[in-house]
Amino acid sequence: MKQLVNAFLAILLVAFGLMFLGSRLNSAEGYTGGNTLTIYNWGDYIDPDLLEQFEKETGITVIYQTFDSNEAMLTKVEQGGTVFDVVVPSDYAIAKMREENLLLPLDHSKIPNLANIDSRFMDLSFDPGNKYSVPYFWGTVGIIYNPEMTGDIDFSSWDSLWDKRLNNNIFLVDGAREVMGMALNSLHYSVNDTNEEHLQEALSKLNKLSPNVKAIVGDEIKMLLANEEAAVGIVWSGDASEIMDENDKLDYVVPEEGSNKWFDNMVIPKTAANVEGAHKFIDFMLRPEVAAQNAEYVGYSTPNVPALALLPEDISGDERFYPPAAITDRLEVYDNLGKRMLAHYNELFLKFKMNKK
Repeated sequence: MKQLVNAFLAILLVAFGLMFLGSRLNSAEGYTGGNTLTIYNWGDYIDPDLLEQFEKETGITVIYQTFDSNEAMLTKVEQGGTVFDVVVPSDYAIAKMREENLLLPLDHSKIPNLANIDSRFMDLSFDPGNKYSVPYFWGTVGIIYNPEMTGDIDFSSWDSLWDKRLNNNIFLVDGAREVMGMALNSLHYSVNDTNEEHLQEALSKLNKLSPNVKAIVGDEIKMLLANEEAAVGIVWSGDASEIMDENDKLDYVVPEEGSNKWFDNMVIPKTAANVEGAHKFIDFMLRPEVAAQNAEYVGYSTPNVPALALLPEDISGDERFYPPAAITDRLEVYDNLGKRMLAHYNELFLKFKMNKK
């Protein structure tokens, strides 16, 4: 009997030990709530000093993890291996997460600083009424170019890219929606067009662009353009800002036919362990002084109106990155076109890339 009791006690000790170890590991991975907040964001997309400030103010320990694509983020959230409390997906990914019931509705009464967001960037198609998301950063897709290398070419129209003087001198970002959207806009169609005749027309026009395309590239496009490896690039405005910081010869424009207006928003996943802390963090990031500091650090455009007033004039007054309503009103957010149509966009983009080779 004594041996049985000792064996039972040993088993209990091992069990409690495993439970304690599991709890510590889960906390480190963001599985628990309480005084821990697990944030999942793009790389180098927040001022680290702000995370420290939030921790000091609230007593909440922040665990910060990063992703490099919406697809990678979606996969990890869907798998549920790690519990995230705040995630920062892009517009079309938010629409997909809504459809798949992966998000918690926000309690707007706990986010009073939501009133600081520009009304132009609220109540958009991917999240009507901002039921699930709050704007973090925003921007456009446009043309970055080196005037010293392009001469008198006027880039106010997408059609400028087909100028024969740009032979083998354009870098395209490796994104189906961006490149197909550019071609559709150049034909005065929507970036969300699903008309097959229009899509084929866009592909045909892209194929005619091939002689001017030096390469279709990923993140390295920033370094390549800053180093003047090509005269022109199709990029997101945030990347354009970074490139221009490295090489002030470059300029950026959103063509008059229209373009994409993108958003990265803060959301709370349905599996969040610290919902209260998540709301506190979102409201913290919407404070004017916090949003301004973050925008200056990251270099992307803030949707926060009073924060904009706190930024240096050379930033807030730069209409290339803070365009007026007359420009933003003609820009479009990417709609979630559904799996079948998105696959078709990717197929057409692949055909263009194969033709380029």
